[in-house]
Amino acid sequence: MAAPLVQIMPPPPPAPAAGDSARKPSWLKVKAPGGPNYLTLKHMMRDLRLHTVCEEAHCPNIGECWEHRAATFMILGDVCTRNCAYCAVAHGTPAPLDAGEPQRLADAVAQMGLKHVVITSVDRDDLPNGGAEIFAACIAEIRRRLPATSIEVLIPDFKGNPEALRIIVAARPDILNHNLETIARLYRIARPGGRYTRALELLRTAKEMNPDLRTKSGLICGLGEEWDELLVAIRDLRAQGVDIITLGQYLRPSEQHLPIARWYTPDEFADLKRYGMSLGFRHVESGPLVRSSYHAWEQVEAAEAAEAATS
Repeated sequence: MAAPLVQIMPPPPPAPAAGDSARKPSWLKVKAPGGPNYLTLKHMMRDLRLHTVCEEAHCPNIGECWEHRAATFMILGDVCTRNCAYCAVAHGTPAPLDAGEPQRLADAVAQMGLKHVVITSVDRDDLPNGGAEIFAACIAEIRRRLPATSIEVLIPDFKGNPEALRIIVAARPDILNHNLETIARLYRIARPGGRYTRALELLRTAKEMNPDLRTKSGLICGLGEEWDELLVAIRDLRAQGVDIITLGQYLRPSEQHLPIARWYTPDEFADLKRYGMSLGFRHVESGPLVRSSYHAWEQVEAAEAAEAATS
């Protein structure tokens, strides 16, 4: 699907150089988590032996989302077989598969009363299909117990394995998300286990397998990309038929991770949102604190409204 011709935005004036967390811009400062719903969810996750990307990836929105009883579940353990230079999730040798995880995950979704659930995972390159069968089992168990709950999966690239992708698509999630994360030039540095073209191919192939499937992707801003390179990546995603895109500021998890190259301002994120919408995305979630699953339930509603308006 070719992207429509649009006027390309000129590069913005130079943004403030990034500094350490003590010099974080005011728009990136959030209240520390600790409300009653947050504490309840934290205990429930421990009791059910479940993981969330909210905790493992040090998401800045955890307090807000958990107070609204929204969480992104991370399956297949909490140890990743890859070592992306921007990611806080632990890497190394994972534990064996947990066959009871889909049932416990459905228990948590039921206890939380979720209308929309997001399921992601670590990379499991040690498994033949990267753990795709566990994704499918989670979808099936939630569908069995909570048929009205919509399901979004944020999947790895499965090293380009088409069978793994077929397993996921055949389970019929409502949204399939795979994050592009960064521009082509930075992939070798930021995401050495991934491939830029492979990520795009996964998104295109998912649409080919099921044209009615909503697809989604996201980009991290501030890893060292140029403005024009960021626009190219956004166009590349739209060219694969991606429906929803998220754009947010990179926040360095530790001194061992890639440094922040620059802070993007709220006005720049607003410009990127307008640009994305001009390309034909059903929805663009763009802002300094935006993460892939930030307000995911609202992203679905916005995409549905856009589809209804054009049908």
